[in-house]
Amino acid sequence: MAEAPQGKASGVTHKLFVLAILAGSFLLFLVQPMVARMALPKLGGAPAVWNSAMLVYQALLLGGYAYAHWLGRVPVRRQAAIHLGVLAVAALWLPIGLISMNLPADAEPTIWVPWLLVASIGPLFFAIAAQAPLLQRWYSVASGGRDPYALYAASNIGSFGGLITYPILVEPNMALRSQSWMWTGGYALVFLLVAGCALLLPRKSADVPHVVHSSEPPSRRMVLHWIVLALVPSGLMLATTTFLTTDIVAVPLLWVVPLGLYLLSFSVAFSDSRILADLLGKFAPICLLLFGATLISGHHEYAYLNAFIGVMLLFVVSVACHARMYALRPAPDRLTGFYLAMSVGGVLGGVFSALIAPIVFDWTYEYPLLILAAGALVPQVFLFPIIGKLWSGDTQIVRIKVLVVALVVSLLLVAGIRDPFGMGPSAVQFAFLGVAIFGLLSIGKPLAFFASLAAAMFLYGGYQAIQVSAGGDRTRSYFGVYTITDLPDQVRLAHGTTLHGIQLKGAKSRQPTTYYFTKSGVGLAMAAAPELYGPHARIGVVGLGTGTLACYAKPGQQWRIYEIDPAVVRIARDSGKFTFLSQCLPNANIVIGDARLRLAEQGANSLDLLALDAFSSDAVPMHLMTAEAYATYGRVLAPNGLLMVHISNRYLALDPIVAEAARRGGWYAERLYYNPSPDEELVDEAGASDWIALSRDPKVLDRLVARGGEWKVLVPEFGVPGWTDDYASIVPVLRPAKMPWDSDD
Repeated sequence: MAEAPQGKASGVTHKLFVLAILAGSFLLFLVQPMVARMALPKLGGAPAVWNSAMLVYQALLLGGYAYAHWLGRVPVRRQAAIHLGVLAVAALWLPIGLISMNLPADAEPTIWVPWLLVASIGPLFFAIAAQAPLLQRWYSVASGGRDPYALYAASNIGSFGGLITYPILVEPNMALRSQSWMWTGGYALVFLLVAGCALLLPRKSADVPHVVHSSEPPSRRMVLHWIVLALVPSGLMLATTTFLTTDIVAVPLLWVVPLGLYLLSFSVAFSDSRILADLLGKFAPICLLLFGATLISGHHEYAYLNAFIGVMLLFVVSVACHARMYALRPAPDRLTGFYLAMSVGGVLGGVFSALIAPIVFDWTYEYPLLILAAGALVPQVFLFPIIGKLWSGDTQIVRIKVLVVALVVSLLLVAGIRDPFGMGPSAVQFAFLGVAIFGLLSIGKPLAFFASLAAAMFLYGGYQAIQVSAGGDRTRSYFGVYTITDLPDQVRLAHGTTLHGIQLKGAKSRQPTTYYFTKSGVGLAMAAAPELYGPHARIGVVGLGTGTLACYAKPGQQWRIYEIDPAVVRIARDSGKFTFLSQCLPNANIVIGDARLRLAEQGANSLDLLALDAFSSDAVPMHLMTAEAYATYGRVLAPNGLLMVHISNRYLALDPIVAEAARRGGWYAERLYYNPSPDEELVDEAGASDWIALSRDPKVLDRLVARGGEWKVLVPEFGVPGWTDDYASIVPVLRPAKMPWDSDD
């Protein structure tokens, strides 16, 4: 058949299909964070909720790809009719939102999250998810058999656009209800675009190429190769996000960067232009060898530089693996099966990094394992022809030659280095340099390169990580990695890179430290509790940590501590490392679960003082800071109750959010930023802290302020809207990032 759609018609066909694929992918990645925000108040902020939601999305995406693959059995015009019918039926779930249902108080996220999301958006997500492979198949037919794979690049550009647009433009400027109607309008546009694409399909069966498979089916080995090539970048994307936010720097919105670069890697790998994909593929082994080991070293002096290295390494590896998939792609009539295998690999990578790794490992070991897997998968060619000649000849002689060259070069480099940091080359550094040079010389020999990469990672951080694990001083849960450091005079707990508590040893073991020092806002409030509420004060604490606040407890008081992570309870109460609870509150009433949900179950006027100290690494759960959350706190507290809110944060200025919540809820508010003296910091391990005291009774705040401290009235900040369950954005309250070269002054 002559290519009828050439010229103007061909251009119209291409543009329409590109626009339809872009719009569908844009909506797909716009709806994910939108529905997650809608679910927060109902399901809480447990990572199990996010993990379950992510797996639901991946399963629906896999289902959509499987549906597109199945639909390839029928003629394309019948495919179009069926798919338009599916889109029309899914439209019954518009406008998008959560279904109305009352969850049990003890709702299990792994059961209720999939049910809630599938019942709320399942048909819509499923219908849109099938678009990318399905429309590419139609394009091949409508354009007279042109290669449709480049359209997958457009699909991922749309996905990236939706991902970036939500936190930067949509969430800061629109309430959830408005977001829902905007998405509904987008869905209607996609329906019209798909209908337009369907009209371009040939009407006569004789004009429809590739209705039946005309190419050889891929072997099982090839399908498995596709799956593995998709699995490693997918798992590495999640592992990089976890690694950066727990071991490098806990920056809000950081998860957007790895996911965005992962999506962009498809656009580069599947593009008609092969220049960038080929270039990155060639340098992928070098990046793995030089930077894959660097990131697991555990050094945080250059956190932002390490974060940059991490995401760039992810991008390079993803492009290399996806470009290899593109090179192994089948003929267009096998396209849907190819994308189905890719989706299976993506799901398996997500399951490994999001569900299996937190259970099996006590640290982010999935990251180095996936780096090693990438080292085995990325294509390799000798960097220079002379290196290939070096490897030619008898195997034993080759090994000796390459090893000697690596040692000589490393000796020359070490001898010539003028270390700018004054460290001097240690034995480990020398060994790493030798291994790295050997690895560079072995690029093009996969087994030798893999061994070099493994050795480099073991030398430069791997051994240290294994040592800590062997010592039993590290615990991991779905909430992150907790590391205990037992020093001669103190014990420290870190959640990722954020200090979560210090206990001194000896005579000062009951003394509150860090953010809870006696002169901090919460320290003054706890000391004032007997005066404000009598000897039987009812005190609640959100966030257990090491249990430091328990040492403010007095005989006769009733304490209740809310903690979302059972692993933290085990560390504070059962590990034997921290004794705040056993010494000061041995029979502590600890309620496990999301604090907002658990407080909602509690009776009105049942607490006199509530300390809100919930942090995940350095991030504050957003759903605990909305106006509706403060209404819950106000209901639980007595009319003259006191709410203490901890807002110490490196990345968010949360005082305007609390100020607006106080204004809406009729609270009076005072703020105390405490900066300890050098002696308090050195001797007592006191830390800088930022606490806000709120009460609906101004007399309570007056009595608290009178006890000392430089309290200041909290005033709402013009132009910064408060958070609600319907609207919340961290963009207006982000602090400028502090870089390694910034002064501490």
